[in-house]
Amino acid sequence: MKILQINSTCGFGSTGRIAADILNTVTKNGGEGIICYGRGTASGGVPSYRIGSETLVKIHGILSRITDRQGFYSTKATKDLIRKIEEYNPDIIHLHNIHGYYLDIRVLFDYLKKCGKPIVWTLHDCWPFTGHCAYFTASGCEIWRTGCKNCPSKKEYPQSLIFDNSEKNYSEKKELFTGLTNMTLVTPSVWLKELIEKSFLSKYPIKVINNGINIDVFKPTESDFRKKYGIESKKIFLGVASVWEERKGLSDLIKLASLLKEDEKLVLVGLTGKQISELPNGIIGIERTESVKELAKIYSAADVFLNPTYEDNYPTTNLEAVSCGTPVVTYETGGSPESLVNGRGVSVAVGDIEAMYKAAQTLIGVKTDNPGDFDARKKYSEYEELYKSLLVKN
Repeated sequence: MKILQINSTCGFGSTGRIAADILNTVTKNGGEGIICYGRGTASGGVPSYRIGSETLVKIHGILSRITDRQGFYSTKATKDLIRKIEEYNPDIIHLHNIHGYYLDIRVLFDYLKKCGKPIVWTLHDCWPFTGHCAYFTASGCEIWRTGCKNCPSKKEYPQSLIFDNSEKNYSEKKELFTGLTNMTLVTPSVWLKELIEKSFLSKYPIKVINNGINIDVFKPTESDFRKKYGIESKKIFLGVASVWEERKGLSDLIKLASLLKEDEKLVLVGLTGKQISELPNGIIGIERTESVKELAKIYSAADVFLNPTYEDNYPTTNLEAVSCGTPVVTYETGGSPESLVNGRGVSVAVGDIEAMYKAAQTLIGVKTDNPGDFDARKKYSEYEELYKSLLVKN
C-alpha cells in the first residue's frame, strides 16, 4: 500500500506532525508513503517532496494579500507536483491543508477528478467550504452556508489587504471540490463534521478520526525548567501555540496575567521575538521550539494549561498537556472541549477571563493520566483501516 500525502508542512507544526505520524503508522505495518509539502523544511528521515520553493510561497502570499485569491497561484509548482504523483503512482492520495500559499487548487482538483485514485481529505479547518476564511466562529458569520461575499474576516488569514474576492472564491471552490466520485472526508472533531454537513461538501462520506500524539514523548518528564527560570516555588499557568495570532487568545492571557497572585506565574511558548519584547512585566515569553521533547518538559513543569482559543478544530496542544499530566482550561468553542473528559480539564464561556482563571485555580494539584486514547499509533491506524476499505471498494 502506497500513500501520498499533501500538506502545507511536513513533520512540524500540528498538521505536519499528524501527516508524519500517519506515514509512520503505514510504514511500520508494511506499507510505504511520501509527504508532499509546501512550507519550511521537512523533518529529518521523513520521505518527502518539496512543492515549489520559499520564494514561490512568498510571491503567492503577496499576490493573495492584494487579490484575495489564495490557492489560485503556484500553477507551475502544482503541475510539477502532478508529475511527481504520476511518477510515484500511489494507491491513495491523502490531502490535508491545501491552503498556505503553495498550490493551485484548480490544477490539483482537475487532476484528482481524472486520476481515478481514492482520495482522502482531512479537513483541519473550515477553509475548504468558505470563500476566504479558515474559521468564522469569532466573527459569527453564517454566509458560508449559501455563498460568501463581503467577508467580515478579509483581513484574517489568508489576509487580503485590498480586494474581497470571497464570492468568486466560494463559487470556484464549490465547483472544484464537488463532483469527485471517490473522495472521503475526515474531520478530527465532531464539531467540524457537523459544519461540513451544512456545507456544499455534505454529499461526501465523512468520518471522524481524532488527532493523536506521540505519548512516548508527551508524558510526565523531569526537567530543570522551573530552576532555569527561577520559578521553583510558583504555580505555573502555561500557554502554547505554534503561532500566537489573535484567535489563539494571546491578548486574553495577557489580561489574565494581571489577575495572578504573587505565587503564580504565566509562561507563554511559541511567541516571536517582537511579541516577547512587548509582553508586560511578569510574563515569561519563550520562542517557538520544534523539539517535542523540550515541549514535553515545559508541559510537565506547568500546573495548568490555558487554551483561550476563539476558533479551533481539535487542538493537539490540549492532548499534549493532558498526556504530560497537566489539566486544561479552554474556551467552549469549536472542538477544543471534546478531548477534556474524565477529569482532564474544563471549558468556560468564550472570553470569560475571570472564569478561566478561577477554573485554573481549582485544577492546581490535579494530575491527569497518560491517556492511551490519545496514542497516535491507535488513532492513525484508523486511517490505515480507511485506506484498506477504500482500496477494496475501488
